[in-house]
This record gives sequence, structure tokens and C-alpha cells, in this order.
Amino acid sequence: MRNRYLDLLRFLAIVRVVVYHVTGWAALTVLFPAMSVMFALAGSLMAASLDRGGAAAVGRRLRRLLPSLWVLAAVFVPAMLLTGLPLTPKVLLWAFPVADPPANHWGALALSVIWYLRDYLWFVFASPVALWLFRRAPVPTLLAPYALLAAIESGLLPAAPVPLREFGLYFGAWLLGFAHHDGLLRRLANRVLVPVALVLGAAGGAWIAAHPGPRGYDLNDNHLGNALWSAAFILVVLGRAPTSAAWVDRSALFGRAVTVLNRRALTVYLWHMPFVVALTPMVDVVGWSHQDPVGLAIRVVLVFALVGVVTALVGWVEDLAARRPPRLLPGGRRRTTTGGPVPAGVASAAPVSPAPAGYATVPAPRASEELALKLSAR
Repeated sequence: MRNRYLDLLRFLAIVRVVVYHVTGWAALTVLFPAMSVMFALAGSLMAASLDRGGAAAVGRRLRRLLPSLWVLAAVFVPAMLLTGLPLTPKVLLWAFPVADPPANHWGALALSVIWYLRDYLWFVFASPVALWLFRRAPVPTLLAPYALLAAIESGLLPAAPVPLREFGLYFGAWLLGFAHHDGLLRRLANRVLVPVALVLGAAGGAWIAAHPGPRGYDLNDNHLGNALWSAAFILVVLGRAPTSAAWVDRSALFGRAVTVLNRRALTVYLWHMPFVVALTPMVDVVGWSHQDPVGLAIRVVLVFALVGVVTALVGWVEDLAARRPPRLLPGGRRRTTTGGPVPAGVASAAPVSPAPAGYATVPAPRASEELALKLSAR
């Protein structure tokens, strides 16, 4: 059965990412560290998949992740090759991005969000071993990514490759997803969880305030502050997560929006940035100031509308990847065996299939980025 609270968190994270990329408001990264939340939710889902299917879950996760990327690459890679991208073997990284795929001048901006899939792949590959270690030594395993990031940021590992740095930055959130799946966060007493979250949040906030980046207090410019602040945020939103959030579906429209964005999260994430880049020149043409709330609101609405069109055209690929019947707009009412309609997201007496990508189960407790500078696109 789907946990609508986790659906809501993913919905808010995707919306925050799109709005941030349009507006460039650094405060959004602090108010809702969306990428870390997305990695934590993915970590919880990966742990559930490993419990159900063992190491074979790695292959199933790749099957759900890559087809949407291939659709994007089928459109943009030929366009980049025609506009200056050299044809080299590295182009194959667009099929399997274990490293940053090559891009030309405009592609580097429009497709900058690919870093997320690169990190996701590495985290999936590491998960079988990481989960095994986590369940035997949860605290040392959980602290390891933060210690790695501190070593990199302090200069002890100045030549650390990008994937290793990203493990320090985001794998801690992934491991917190493990802790959520195993019920460890839920079982933490308030006298433990609250002080730990306060210390992490204070440390992260102090580090961010003392080390502002070129965009001010944008978490994407401050890796250590990002990791610490995000860990505190995740401890609260997942550590005290309700077992259900039925109120999400009290409004049929809002409930449907949450479902659609969850079922099409990867499509929305991959395709929104090209539209952000394409609409940016309109700031000068139409005179929309970056400080003009009306102009920003129009751009946000346009980006979501364009993404909606693309999602309707190619989003069904996510259904095929998850071995679901393809649908133009997911989350509609379905019929029970007696012919009665059942709203999407409501459990019925029908057998429950394995949770699809973007959804997580809550098991019983168990022991164990404005286009400025170089876009980090988190």
C-alpha cells in the first residue's frame, strides 16, 4: 500500500526543484533541501526492494531509471552532435551515465540535471553492500559519508573524484532512507532525535553562514553545510513521519496531482531544465525582471505547462519501465472486481503488487539545484 506522506514529500521536492531553477531563490534550498530528501526517499525504497528481491533489485532499479533517460538522449544527443558536440565513445555515457556525459555549450546547461542520475546509479550499485553493513553497524556506517565529506572539504582528500565527493554529500541521506525503512528513525525517542537534529541543523547553519557562496546562502554552493542541514531536515520529516496521510486525497484534484507527479517524477525532473533554459532569454525580450513576482510566476507556470505536455507525450515510458500498463495520465479511478470505482491511492481487497518506483512501504520495525556560474542543477 502506498504511503501518501512519502508521496507528498516527493511531490513537494519536485515542485521545489522546478521553482528553484526558474527563480534562483537560494532560500528555497534551505527551507526544503529537496535533493537530499529525494535521495533519502530513494534509499528507503531501495532497502525495501533489496528485502523483497535481494541483489536482483539492482537490475530492476536500473530498468526503471534508464528508459526515461534514453528518451531524453534520443532527442538531445543528435541535436548536440549537430551543433558541435564531437562524436566520441564518451557519448555512450548518455546510455549509462556512471560519469558525466559529454555535452556542448547549450547542452551543458539544459541537461545539467543528469548529475542526479549519475549519483543515483552509483548509490544503487553500492546499496547491497551498504545495507548489509548498515544493519550490522548502523551508526558507523551512517557517519562514514559525513566523515568522508569533512575530509574532502578540509583538504585532506583534495583530489577526490566527483563520485567519491558525491558519496560524501548525498549518500548519508540515502542511508537515512535505510534507517527510515528499517524503522530506526521512528523508534528514536524525542529526547534523542530532537537534540541530534538541533545539533546537526545548528552546525550546518553555522557553517553555511560562515562560508557563503557566490549565490549567498545557497546550499548547492556549500557541500558540508548542505549535508549537515539536510540530515537534520530528514531526521525530522522522516523520523516523525506519519504512517499515513489520508488527508492528501480529501481533495480529488490535489490527490491526483500528487499521484501524477510521483508516477512521472523522473520525466518531470529530466525535462524541466531544457524549458527553464529556453525561457530564460524571455527575461530580456519581454522585460521580466528576476525580481518581478508576476514575471517569475508566469515563467514557473509556463515551465510546468511545457513539462506537462512532454510528460503526456513520453511519460508513459515510466509505466513501461515499471511494468505497469501505460497511461496518459496516471492516478485515475479504477474499478474493483464488482465494477465499483475506487479512487487511486486507496487500498482495496485486491492483491498488493510490489511498490512501484517512487513509492515506498512502511515495514515493521527491524533491528538494524538562476542560471549563474556553472549550474549545479540541484
